[in-house]
Amino acid sequence: MTARLFRPLLLRGMRMPNRIAVAPMCQYSAQAGVPGDWHLMHLGHLALGGAGLVIVEATGVEPEGRITPACTGLYSDECEAGFARILAFLRTVTAAPVAIQLSHSGRKGSTRPPWEGGGPLGEAEGAWQTEAPSPLPYLPGWQPPRALDEAGLSRIRAAFADAATRAARAGFDMIELHCAHGYLIHQFLSPLTNRRPDAWGRDRMRFPLELFAAVRAAFPADRPVTARISATDWIEGGATLADAIRFAHALREAGCDMVHVTSGGLSQDQRITTGPGYQTGFAAAIRAATGMPVMAVGQITEPVQAETILASGQADAVALARAMLWDPRWVWKAALALDAEIALPPPYARANPALRARPFVTRS
Repeated sequence: MTARLFRPLLLRGMRMPNRIAVAPMCQYSAQAGVPGDWHLMHLGHLALGGAGLVIVEATGVEPEGRITPACTGLYSDECEAGFARILAFLRTVTAAPVAIQLSHSGRKGSTRPPWEGGGPLGEAEGAWQTEAPSPLPYLPGWQPPRALDEAGLSRIRAAFADAATRAARAGFDMIELHCAHGYLIHQFLSPLTNRRPDAWGRDRMRFPLELFAAVRAAFPADRPVTARISATDWIEGGATLADAIRFAHALREAGCDMVHVTSGGLSQDQRITTGPGYQTGFAAAIRAATGMPVMAVGQITEPVQAETILASGQADAVALARAMLWDPRWVWKAALALDAEIALPPPYARANPALRARPFVTRS
């Protein structure tokens, strides 16, 4: 019987040929939001590796929604054309679908890339005024964000809808809404960062669900829209797994096709217990409570480990991030380990060790 890891998964009109996804990973290598040759190479070699889905990094829906000035955006014709060029190339190396993660950084924006020290930009470096549900800085000494008023909320709603329209035109098969890791949507969901006295504070899910509805309405009905959520803040008094389950229920009612379950990222006060597959329990709980497809992520590094997550009903798919950067041929090796067949590009097929024992499927 084919390993669960290598069985297809259908989400609306999108077919993943296997249950392995490349998780979105920021590259901090764009120019004015436009992805370039680095992204062509980075996404190209990951797509070549045989994953059933490749998810493009967190991409700002407006310039001020980026994390750093070097992050990708999808708010201009130039950004859209940059992604369309890359997608056209990816179609030549993989039949697997490609998704984009749409995001807004909120109070965690206007920072330097990690290898430049991180931290907030100075005025001479092009710093911008960040925005958030409430005027609470991410760290002491950081500029307080401006609390979004109704005009700001409307502007951001429109920016997400416009980015979804651009994503469809560029050719993306799926959108993942970034509701995790302490960025703007997560900031609305957590009681630690959303202290508004208005309707968007009394119901912390209200604005995230408005954004989901805007994206879902703007993206073709036969293409899935999913969400990445943080299952817990890992902070006393913060958002909990019970909150995540309620949010996942609401997302499902709104037409969400899958939730991608991660955790943390809201504050450096978090106290995370890590280890192999340390977040899969959250994924399992959300899957059991909602009945919706769930993707697990977090220190998933071994093929048998990934297969066990699916076989035990904890998730419907797995996502790998750093493990894919370290070994872009992880999927090929997993197929060999689990006695599964996958399509390799013909120029590389003869390198497969399985050819010594049996024919290997190649792409015609």
